[in-house]
Amino acid sequence: MRDATFEGVRAVNRDARHWQILALSGLFLISVYTTDFGARPMHLISAFSGAMTAQALGSLIVRTRFEWKSAAITSLSLSILMRAVDPWMWFAAGIIAIGLKFAVRYKGKHIFNPACIGIVVMCLVFGRDVWVSPGQWGQAPLIAGWALALAALVLSSAKRLDIALGFIGTFAAILFGRALWLGDPMAIPMHQLSSGTLLVFTFFMITDPRSTPDSRAGRLIFAASVASLTAWFIIGPNVRAAPLMALAALSILTPVLDRLIPASRFQWGTHSKSKEGRTHETQTYPGRRSAGAGLAQP
Repeated sequence: MRDATFEGVRAVNRDARHWQILALSGLFLISVYTTDFGARPMHLISAFSGAMTAQALGSLIVRTRFEWKSAAITSLSLSILMRAVDPWMWFAAGIIAIGLKFAVRYKGKHIFNPACIGIVVMCLVFGRDVWVSPGQWGQAPLIAGWALALAALVLSSAKRLDIALGFIGTFAAILFGRALWLGDPMAIPMHQLSSGTLLVFTFFMITDPRSTPDSRAGRLIFAASVASLTAWFIIGPNVRAAPLMALAALSILTPVLDRLIPASRFQWGTHSKSKEGRTHETQTYPGRRSAGAGLAQP
């Protein structure tokens, strides 16, 4: 039994996206069963159909293998976060999210997190017909969600805990610092941090290794920048979907930071053995090409 469990964990850990899919599926169920206006299966089906359609077309156009995992992660994120007046809007969001992943790239690396840019475009185009759910799940479900997301990120071989902690740490410091400066009760920043949207954003959007800086220093700079703009969006103009808008607006920093602070590039799903014998995701180095490097990575 132990051997079967161990093999199961090893199988999941072969690709960091497996942990993301499991964790997002758990968060989807939390949203379905704990909120009256939360995610619904029809939302997921619609988003999944759009994302898979765009993934299939994009893979065909750029002549690379069909990769369903990225589309599944995007679909789950869209269904958890986005709300709209018509079911077809989730389908459109899936098409936009995955379509822009293929269309907007720099040196083989897509600029925007797919789910983030899909929601942002839909909000900007359709106005009040599309919005982001704050995802108030209640105290116990929210704590369970944070624990689930943190566990998935720690167990994942993508190793992006630094950018998650950099973002949430900077964001919390700004909110609590402002509250102390103004003499506001601590309940205000606590409420601002108690959001399912912030949870999904922190662990599954800003941690995306294919659309964030390759170097740790670059990731921390990027995280602090996104957190600062998010806080300003909330404190100042009260922008809807502030974290997503901030990430979309600052995504152009990724290629800049990659150029200024070069580091190995993350690639999904390839593995090598470390000196200790542990399996981990392979990263490719700038200026080097490996077999199959000419194919676009989805």
